[in-house]
Amino acid sequence: MGDPKDEREQFQEELIGLDPHDPETKAFAEHLDRMKRERSGYTVEGYLDGVQDFADSANRTTGHRRLVAVLVVGLILLGVVLTIWFALSDIVTIIF
Repeated sequence: MGDPKDEREQFQEELIGLDPHDPETKAFAEHLDRMKRERSGYTVEGYLDGVQDFADSANRTTGHRRLVAVLVVGLILLGVVLTIWFALSDIVTIIF
């Protein structure tokens, strides 16, 4: 994320009057950092940052939202497994 001093300076106006050592204040500063962060969506690093944000959000949530996140990941993995299975079966069919 960065140095906590940098975060405090960056969000000075939003954090006026809040204790900088309070865990909720730190979490709020991290939330503000995620909201204001700009990254390229057209690079591998940008895509991976998006996946990391999704994973972090899924780990923080509970209940039906977590279930939906797990379902989305499961469907993606199912699609990958089926694609690999069909590709390997086509390769084996061509070779033999």
